[in-house]
Amino acid sequence: MEQKTSASKSSFQFGLLFGVLMILEMVVGYTMKIDPQTNKSYGIIISVLNYLIFPLSFIYLGCNNYKIKLNSGFISLGECLKIGVSICVVAGLSFALFSAIFNYFIPEYMEDIYRKMRSVMLENPKITPEQVDVSLSMIKKFSKPLFSVPLTIVMFAFIGLIYSLIIGAIVKKEANQSF
Repeated sequence: MEQKTSASKSSFQFGLLFGVLMILEMVVGYTMKIDPQTNKSYGIIISVLNYLIFPLSFIYLGCNNYKIKLNSGFISLGECLKIGVSICVVAGLSFALFSAIFNYFIPEYMEDIYRKMRSVMLENPKITPEQVDVSLSMIKKFSKPLFSVPLTIVMFAFIGLIYSLIIGAIVKKEANQSF
């Protein structure tokens, strides 16, 4: 009987690399003091990288690595789903934990973001200062690690599920089943 190779061998390394790239983006943005409010293209580029290019690339690389190097050229749609979701969960977990630790040790980072959000909200004449205060208090509650870490993991798992279905349909190659 053939021994099945685990998909986790392929997914953990790509998920960790994906998470490290997101962490590097955050650290570079902080150290270079890039302000997304004045440099709008920076925020757009980071969003496109983190939610489109990186997930698609790493899921494709993970599935292809498993197919070619670990499973004799075969991969099913189910294996692609496992690999893709686990890549994104590992990336989301590593980024969320780093972000929580980063915000704990450098609290002025989030306070600066809240201050900028407040000024942007107050520019809208339809929003009263009381509404801005209520909005910011809700944002602060949901920015705490108790909410942000699980929410980030679930969000990246969903992203991984959607992109894995697409990539799985492209790269799948089932082994011939014989009795």
